[in-house]
Amino acid sequence: MDIIPAIDILDGKCVRLYQGDYNQSEIFSQNPLEMALSFVEQGATHLHLVDLDGAREGRTVNLAIIESIVNSVSIPVQVGGGLRNYTSVQRVLQLGVSRVILGTVAVEEPQLIAELSGQFPGQIVVGIDARKDKVAIRGWLETGTVSVVELAQKMAELGAAAIIYTDIQKDGTLSGPNLPALRELATQVNIPVIASGGVSSLSDLLSLLSLEPLGVKGVIIGKAIYTGAINLKEAAKAVGPGRWQDVPLNLGDTRLV
Repeated sequence: MDIIPAIDILDGKCVRLYQGDYNQSEIFSQNPLEMALSFVEQGATHLHLVDLDGAREGRTVNLAIIESIVNSVSIPVQVGGGLRNYTSVQRVLQLGVSRVILGTVAVEEPQLIAELSGQFPGQIVVGIDARKDKVAIRGWLETGTVSVVELAQKMAELGAAAIIYTDIQKDGTLSGPNLPALRELATQVNIPVIASGGVSSLSDLLSLLSLEPLGVKGVIIGKAIYTGAINLKEAAKAVGPGRWQDVPLNLGDTRLV
């Protein structure tokens, strides 16, 4: 299973939000690039960057920071936040980003997912951010009526390479992942699912590992790494190395690509 450290960027700093609330942010580093290099030093095989300013404003805001990180590390980087049209996705991918994460447009313009997946195979990932079983959009500021499973199935049909599932109520709480929701989602789609939100310990990681045969192929970890609750090297040894760049795209396969 892939262990993917998260770097969430707000006002140029590396922060963590509590349950997606912009008013409850905790700064962990003034310099996201330094944090990225630290994760690489600790053995990270992937990085997950979120432009929180971009997610809120609907456009890429922290492009310079993202570019500096991509140019400074030799591991794959995936990026999300504010990517809501073809041009913005193309611009980020041209920086050398391995994969982009789209959320709001998956709900509002699903055909764009199909177009982008065809143009950039294996590089388009859909982020599904859930409040209970409904999908939240626009930087988690709005919750609609679309169900998580319904959207995930549609995105798989349109060619998305993977689904990142975030339980908003778990995010930043260190209260453990939503295992029942992840189990249900993984059994309902034929593309990889990446877990996000609530992971607090190696025990949580091992519980997620039990879902790996169902299709949960990765986990994004934020606050637990920053606080020292999880040691990145120990986590990688516990659940196995990440290799998304080495796995060929096969939409009928449940391996992370």
